[in-house]
Amino acid sequence: MLTAQKQDYALTQELAAKIDLVLASHDYDQTQIVGVLLDVQGLIEQHYIPETIAYYVAEKLDVKISNIYDCITFYSSLSESPRAKYPIQICNSIVCQVNDNQSIFSTFKELLGIDIDEVTYDGRFTLESVPCFGACDQAPAVRINGNVYGHLDSHEKIEELLNKLL
Repeated sequence: MLTAQKQDYALTQELAAKIDLVLASHDYDQTQIVGVLLDVQGLIEQHYIPETIAYYVAEKLDVKISNIYDCITFYSSLSESPRAKYPIQICNSIVCQVNDNQSIFSTFKELLGIDIDEVTYDGRFTLESVPCFGACDQAPAVRINGNVYGHLDSHEKIEELLNKLL
């Protein structure tokens, strides 16, 4: 089991060009920081915003770096730490708690052999506890790479989901 760790991340010319395209698609609009960061994060294999990238985006949008980190640390879809290929975000809202989300936590931990904020040995999965992501009608639910999977109320359903991702 590995714990996600920050590393120096090189901003290559190729990546800078891709980020510039993302910024242009958002018209360099400062009010679209979250959308920009989501799109930029999608360019990074480990699904996070490295520090060098955060500074680059702040400079290009002409905003304070604190504005960038305010967004990264507030929204559960964004991360400042490396994640796995499949970050599994388990909803920890009141609705999911009432619908026994603890069994989801337990089952994922058992099947993957990791705890919250850890990465599997092969770098495939990370478990994250996040606030509501708006899938209350499907509770208990998880979000993986932006896709919501709900009604995970049995060991078999969770195992089937993981097998689809392998």
